[in-house]
Amino acid sequence: MSFEILRSSCVRLGEPPSQLGNYQKACETFRWEQAEQDLDGLPAGGLNIAHEALDRFVAQGLGEQLAMRFVARDWTRQDVSFAELAEISSRFANVLRGLGVGAGDRVFSLAGRIPELYVTLFGTLKAGAVYCPLFSAFDPEPVQSRLEIGGGRVLVTTRSLYQRKVLPIRHSLPRLKHVILTDASGSELPSGTQSFRDLLQAADSTWQIPPTDPESIALLHFTSGTTGKPKGVMHAHRTVVGHSVTGRYALDLRPGDIYWCTADPGSVKGISYGAIAPLVNGASAVIDREEFDAERWYRILQEEGVNVWYTTPAAIRRLMRQGNALATSYCFSGLRHIASVGEPLNREAVLWGRDIFGVPIHDTWWQTETGAITIANFRGTRIRPGSMGRPAPGIEAAIVRVSRPDDDGKPTIEEFLPPGREGELALKANWPSIFCGYLDDEPRYRRSFAGGWYLTGDMARRDADGWFWFVGRTDEVIKSAGRLISPFEVENALMEHPSVAEAGVIGLPDPVAGEIVKAFVTLEKGATGDDKLALQLISFTRRRLGAALAPRVIEFHDELPRTRSGKIMRRLLKARELGLAESDTSALESRR
Repeated sequence: MSFEILRSSCVRLGEPPSQLGNYQKACETFRWEQAEQDLDGLPAGGLNIAHEALDRFVAQGLGEQLAMRFVARDWTRQDVSFAELAEISSRFANVLRGLGVGAGDRVFSLAGRIPELYVTLFGTLKAGAVYCPLFSAFDPEPVQSRLEIGGGRVLVTTRSLYQRKVLPIRHSLPRLKHVILTDASGSELPSGTQSFRDLLQAADSTWQIPPTDPESIALLHFTSGTTGKPKGVMHAHRTVVGHSVTGRYALDLRPGDIYWCTADPGSVKGISYGAIAPLVNGASAVIDREEFDAERWYRILQEEGVNVWYTTPAAIRRLMRQGNALATSYCFSGLRHIASVGEPLNREAVLWGRDIFGVPIHDTWWQTETGAITIANFRGTRIRPGSMGRPAPGIEAAIVRVSRPDDDGKPTIEEFLPPGREGELALKANWPSIFCGYLDDEPRYRRSFAGGWYLTGDMARRDADGWFWFVGRTDEVIKSAGRLISPFEVENALMEHPSVAEAGVIGLPDPVAGEIVKAFVTLEKGATGDDKLALQLISFTRRRLGAALAPRVIEFHDELPRTRSGKIMRRLLKARELGLAESDTSALESRR
């Protein structure tokens, strides 16, 4: 099979070369031990994320550089320097100490893209406590469950979110001792809450980060993804090594860059690559306080002079649906690198980026559990549109056949598969940002590994040249008449049709084939979802994939269920189709 290969560098006159350089040489010479030594480290010993992101820049005399710029709905800007964020987060660390919060205690945030959220993040890390973000769009029930499971002791939120989403369930949270409101003070404060502003104003502005064991827990992320019940995924301070390296190699970040990550700060992406990775690499992060709007996004890219942009396939497809005329009315001369995360990026989106922005969009792959980008299409190297890319330096990846005992025992790797074979993607468990465990679920954590390899739960294949191609989650791959069918491959083929905006594909039980393919499709403006178009789409995919892989049934929808991070929830599509329990749906994008 032949692949279209793009030269990703697309270096325009005056642009710097890729941070990665020669991919093969970088992989051969890279050592994680050296990457950790390249960080500053705490003066008192150990490794702390907040020190690497903020305090060391102040100590180096770079405190006046812009750390974060917040863009409000009315286009007013609020700039925060490294020094300012370092000082305010030190005040918050002192606040936590005054509240009796110590090492290992969990501090939650429930807020949108506001400065106080990032103060809470870095202040919590300075104090040695554990930071856990929640989506501001959550309903009270998922807020309650996560605070209960995580043993939340402190919650930072807004007055409106407290009234609507916390107050109704606070009586059931005896371990939640302190609720701090970012936008209330004095008589405005509801009973049982405290003022963020007042607490900060009364706190000391100096804080000496105590010696921090690199293996101590720093971050707790709850994830439901596409496969059901939420898991509390724990990461240690050492994960900052992965943030630093992948920010530099996979996102091409460098000091002084203007960087924009569109991920919600309630997600692991919004924290790891919306805050930590850019600051650790000395870049300035643009934080848009509003949700998606195509014209607004193009204006931000132009007016802020964004150099590196990290977004999602769902957002890219929404931009594509607006047509090219709007995009071409703006100038993106400063933009040298675009990357995507959240779900596989289809080939058309990669090429659309090249046509509109002058550079292709580079897909990246990682999970909450991996803590950092592990597979990517790197700037300055060849890319294959539709591919996940190649392993980052320091990452060893393989395609394996796994045996999982029915009694829920420890899995074993039965075979390392050659190029071209589909199997489960496994990563050698030797990189510093890999998760430390699932909260209160040690058996599940142990079942994630086999023979020193982390089992991702994703099906993929590797081609002869080392590029990896996503097939689907192990429990989403469709088994039809002895064939394994990739939902993503079918979705990608459907989205090549000019009438299709998005597609979600599942397998339906069939007495003869085992499963048949059904596709749920949303359409571009002007297209009519009728029987005639359904037959056209089936014929269209048969010509591209063959009759065995093409969908047998097409169903049209206005919207498909997605997580807040942009992933289409195939699990939910299948549950609704078969009348099964929907399990956890708290991460649905449409929830308000």
